[in-house]
Amino acid sequence: MRQTRSELLYRDTTIAIEFNPADEWIYVNWKGYQNRESVMDGCEKILELMIEHACFRILNDNTNVEGQWSAASRWLAEDWFPRMHEHGLQLFAWVYSSSVLSRLSTDKAVRLADYPDYIKSFDNIEHAKDWLRSRV
Repeated sequence: MRQTRSELLYRDTTIAIEFNPADEWIYVNWKGYQNRESVMDGCEKILELMIEHACFRILNDNTNVEGQWSAASRWLAEDWFPRMHEHGLQLFAWVYSSSVLSRLSTDKAVRLADYPDYIKSFDNIEHAKDWLRSRV
């Protein structure tokens, strides 16, 4: 029998990470104000859990993120995304925050990563889910 409920893999004050077995992706819910340290810590946890669960599609939800975190953008683009890809990352659906500063930080990270085709940004979570489902 196929599991349909999401499994909480990790949670702290800035991030919650779940495995969604029905859709076969990892759902990442970022919360509140982020900085370089919180982004790096959360991203390292995502990489660890992606490898551990052999799940290579990520739904990265910034809906609840406040403010700017662009101090981590270059690290994401030049260090983390290449390591994610080396370890099997297939798709990364990134849902924008309504915060303009957070949105600019997201765009900076994707731009510095040279817009790889496995990363796509969305204004709402339903469009992100549809994109992930369409790429099975």
